[in-house]
Amino acid sequence: MDVAEGMNVLHERCAGMDISKKDAKVCIRFPGEKRGFKQTIETYGATNGEVLRLRRDLEQARVSLVVMEATGDYWKPFFFPLAETLNVQLVNAKQAKNIPGRKTDVSDAAWLARLAAFGLLRPSFVPDEPIRQLRDLTRARTGLAQEQVREFSRLEKILEDTGIKLSREPVKSFV
Repeated sequence: MDVAEGMNVLHERCAGMDISKKDAKVCIRFPGEKRGFKQTIETYGATNGEVLRLRRDLEQARVSLVVMEATGDYWKPFFFPLAETLNVQLVNAKQAKNIPGRKTDVSDAAWLARLAAFGLLRPSFVPDEPIRQLRDLTRARTGLAQEQVREFSRLEKILEDTGIKLSREPVKSFV
């Protein structure tokens, strides 16, 4: 069954992005001259210059929505520069794969653009900058506290192996 059968198009001009570590495959979907839709698929590198070129191309195509799959942290260099001037949604890759259709690695970007055109993807939550910074600091602090406990335990083991006993209590974080 076709995903578009009997559905209204919400975004006539949209783009789908499949992002990897080194680049992004981008499908721009737009109305055809007579009926239906046309699409272009292009690969953009993950460098700042390439992301800015992508943004210019999406703006020139007058897309109303850009969707990209959340893959590790690879989406971040694309999301934030594009979101400055475009309507960008981060979507869960698992959700996109759960919608019936012919989705392969080669056609991921086109499939995302098609799903976006019909409003079939729910955006993921991307917090504002202050919350992202707070999350990063909290994660860094947690990592440092865990590292501190590991180092203390390692030192304690080395000392105990040489016959020096420091404590009877289990190791606790100093933070």
